[in-house]
Amino acid sequence: MHLDAAAFSQILNRALGAGEYADAFYERRLARTFRLQDGKIHEAGVSLVRGVGIRTIAGERTGYAYTDDLSMETLLRTARVSALIARDGAARVDSVELSGEAREAPEMYAAGTLDSGAESATYVDLLARADVAARAFDPRIGTVNAFVSDETQEVVIATSEGLFVRDRRPLVALGVQCVANGSVRGNGFQGDGGRASIDFFATRTPEEIARESARIASVNCEAREAPAGEFEVVVGAGSGGVLLHEAVGHGLEGDFNRHGTSLYSGRVGERVASELVSIYDDGNLHGERGSLAVDDEGTPGQHKVLVERGVLRGYMQDRLNAGLMGVTSTGSGRRQSFRVLPQPRMCNTYMPPGESTYDEIIGSVKKGIFAASFAGGQVEISKGDFVFMLAEGYLIENGKLTTPIRGASLTGNGPEIMNRVTMVGNDARLAGRYYTCGKGGQYVPVGVGMPTVKLSRVTVGGSAVA
Repeated sequence: MHLDAAAFSQILNRALGAGEYADAFYERRLARTFRLQDGKIHEAGVSLVRGVGIRTIAGERTGYAYTDDLSMETLLRTARVSALIARDGAARVDSVELSGEAREAPEMYAAGTLDSGAESATYVDLLARADVAARAFDPRIGTVNAFVSDETQEVVIATSEGLFVRDRRPLVALGVQCVANGSVRGNGFQGDGGRASIDFFATRTPEEIARESARIASVNCEAREAPAGEFEVVVGAGSGGVLLHEAVGHGLEGDFNRHGTSLYSGRVGERVASELVSIYDDGNLHGERGSLAVDDEGTPGQHKVLVERGVLRGYMQDRLNAGLMGVTSTGSGRRQSFRVLPQPRMCNTYMPPGESTYDEIIGSVKKGIFAASFAGGQVEISKGDFVFMLAEGYLIENGKLTTPIRGASLTGNGPEIMNRVTMVGNDARLAGRYYTCGKGGQYVPVGVGMPTVKLSRVTVGGSAVA
C-alpha cells in the first residue's frame, strides 16, 4: 500500500475542515469462496476489494465519502466532499501530522496473514470430504450443499487525534446443508469457522461438520408437528445464544439507546432481567468469529459487561454515539466495508455459566420444549418483541427428552423472557456455527453463546394440539 503517514495526514487535514474530528479507513479484502451442489463444485470465485472511506464529524452532523481510486488527487477530493457534507469545509488553523509506520494491532487471531490462501484443490477437497461424510451418515440424505470461504482483510485506520493503526484479519467458514427424505423432508445445517487460516479445518474437520448437519436433518425427517401453547422452555447451550443476540443484544446497542428507540433506553442501573442473568459482549476473544484486535474506528476490542446479575450496566458504543452520550467507545464500531459508516454492533455476545447441570435443568421440566438450536428469527427493537423458528427441538416429558418436533416457533418479548430465567447451566460455550448479523443494510461476522437456560413460560407456535 502506497499510503503512508504523510498521505494520511494530507487526507485528514482536507477532511477535517471546520469539523471536530476526521478519520480515514483503508481496506483491502481478498476473499475466496467455493460452493458444492449435487456432488459437484457449483461455484468458485476470488474477489478483491480495496478502497478508502473518509469521515468528518461536526457535532451531530457527519459527512462521509468513499472511493476505490487511490490516487492522491481523488483521495483529497473525496476528503473535501466529506468535509462539505459535515459543515462548510472551511479551513482550520491547527493541523494533523502523523509520522512513522502504522502501529500493528495486538495479536488476536489464531493464524493467517495477508494474501494467505491455499491452492484451489484444498478447498475442493474439504467440500468433497463433507459431501461423502454427510451421505454416509444416513442413506436418507438426498441433498448436500456446502460452501467454504477464506478471506483476509487488511485495514489501516488514521484519525485526526493521531491514531494510526494497522490490523490484518483472517476469517474462514465452512457450512453444510443436508436434506433427508423420510416421512417428511428434514433439513439440517451446521457450520463453523473463525478468525483463523484454512488450517482451522485440520482440527475441526469437514466430516464433523457434515455429520452434525446430517444428524439434524435425520432427526427432523422423523419429527412430529410441534404443539402450540405456553410451555416451560429449555434453550440449548451454544447456538441457543442467537436468542440472546436478537432478543436482547440489539436493544443494547448505543445508537438505538441514544435515539430512545430501544426498550432499554435510559435504564442503566435498573433491573432488566432475572438475577441469574448476566450478559457480556467480547471483541477480544482469541480466534472467535466476532473478535477484532481493534474495531473499525481503531479502538481496541474489549470485554463489555452489559447486564450483571439482572442489572443493566451499559451499552455497546462506537465513537460517535459514545461522544454524544458523554461516555467512551467500547470498541463496538463496526462496518461491512469502506463504503459505509461504522455503527455500534455486537462482537461475541454470550451469557456466562450458572450453577445448574444440564441433567438438573431437563429433569426439572414435567412438560415442555427443548430448543436445541434456531433456524432464524427477528426482533422489533423498540418493543423487544421477537419470533424465532427452531432448527432442532424436542418435547420434554417427565424430565426426559422424548419426541423431536418440527415447525415450532418461539414468540415473546426480550425483557420479559429474561425475567423468566429460572435456571442457568454450568455448560456455557460459544456456538461453533457460522453467524452473520445484519443491521442497517450492513452484515458483519459475529459470535453467540450461552449455557443451557430454563425459561418458566414461553409462547410456542405449532400446528399440533398440546
